[in-house]
Amino acid sequence: MKSNATIAVLITCFNRKAKTLESLRLLFAQDLPPDVSLQVYLVDDGSTDGTGEAIAQTYPQVTILSGTGSLFWNGGMSLAFAEAMKSDFDYYLWLNDDTLLYPDALQALLTTAWQLRDRGQVSAIVTGSTQDPDTKELTYGGMAQVSRWHPPFKANKVAPGEEAKPCDMMCGNFVLIPREVVQLVGNLDPALTHYAGDWDYGLRAKQQGCTIWVAPGYQGTCPRNPKPDPESSPKLQEGLKKMASPKGLDLQTVTLQPIDEWKVLMKRHGGVLWPIFWILPYRKLLLASVFDRQPKN
Repeated sequence: MKSNATIAVLITCFNRKAKTLESLRLLFAQDLPPDVSLQVYLVDDGSTDGTGEAIAQTYPQVTILSGTGSLFWNGGMSLAFAEAMKSDFDYYLWLNDDTLLYPDALQALLTTAWQLRDRGQVSAIVTGSTQDPDTKELTYGGMAQVSRWHPPFKANKVAPGEEAKPCDMMCGNFVLIPREVVQLVGNLDPALTHYAGDWDYGLRAKQQGCTIWVAPGYQGTCPRNPKPDPESSPKLQEGLKKMASPKGLDLQTVTLQPIDEWKVLMKRHGGVLWPIFWILPYRKLLLASVFDRQPKN
């Protein structure tokens, strides 16, 4: 089992200076063999809180790329990915700037990747799992699709165990992607702005014959994004406006994405039922608006 590797770490950030600096601190504190080298490509997407300047001063070894504030997660990660791909690294590591790694997190992903390679799984993506810092519950990691008769993003979380587990797609918080996968799949899709670029990448990789695995154990903490108050229902016009924004409209049970981007995803991954899967989530906004107009007792 090999122990040397060159790794491009891809991060995008916006106005979270303290979190980003802490995430970088824990990244550079990873317990790794001396022949594993890291090169960080970080997109500062127009931060106004001094994030870029603080990183440049604290971590001059980080390659900082500037955005205008309109890139969001998928756009920022795609920019970092494109720049890193010019240097043909052994691995590309996605890291969210709100993910705080345990000291052996990256070694766990590398060990899993090397073990899979020894078993013939050369084009294997390895995702890490994060847990809530307070409750210790699983927050982000790998997911297994329910069935082909359900929407493609209808999936259950895959809890990490003592051995690597296969899955169908992954959240982009902490993901190790080998060169062989990147050569087949390429970059994140520029047709997407913020949401589901990570899920889409995993499914596209599987279509190319790659595999996705959940590494054993937990690799860090990341609290789940808060859900809106279930008692608050958006007005239809307000909901449509938010739905058209890059982050979409976050409802209690679903996030409604820009309709054109969602169409791209459903056509690509929804099979013959894609028109139904495309339209289905948007009924939530209509129902929420109808109930909001009902008189309150």
